[in-house]
Amino acid sequence: MVFGNIFNCWHSIHYKTQKNNRKRMTEREKTTMGTFKNMEEAREYFKKDRFATENGMHLDELTDEYSVCSVELTDKHKNANGGIMGGVIFTLADLAFAALINQVHMPAVAQQVSINYLNAPKGDKLVATAHIIKNGRSSAVINVHVVDNQERMVAQFVGTGFKL
Repeated sequence: MVFGNIFNCWHSIHYKTQKNNRKRMTEREKTTMGTFKNMEEAREYFKKDRFATENGMHLDELTDEYSVCSVELTDKHKNANGGIMGGVIFTLADLAFAALINQVHMPAVAQQVSINYLNAPKGDKLVATAHIIKNGRSSAVINVHVVDNQERMVAQFVGTGFKL
């Protein structure tokens, strides 16, 4: 239990620091590109990810180290109980994962993913931020945090991308 509390404390500080650092980045810094030449090229590529785009998901930022995607929540995202459908949260996390893995190596595909749903989202927007945990020769492990309007962690997604 002590490890869990230490990890949660570290994660909270780490996440807030990364969020604050991201706010201070210039537009040029937000578009430091590996695979894609600029943000427009990356957005154009991910327009072909029809399920995500037709559900209102957007690629907001992309560098060689992280990606940020978001979705404005509407009634079409709700399940029968009136909450946000888990598939919406998963798809947003998957888009952030896909953007980052294909930024560091294209083409790449998901080899394994898992998600933990931590809290029901509050508000009308979700933001997924992906960071690389390990970038190896043939695969990369990426961690994605999904937060709501109140900066509450909604889900944690971990994916392994296989580099083709």
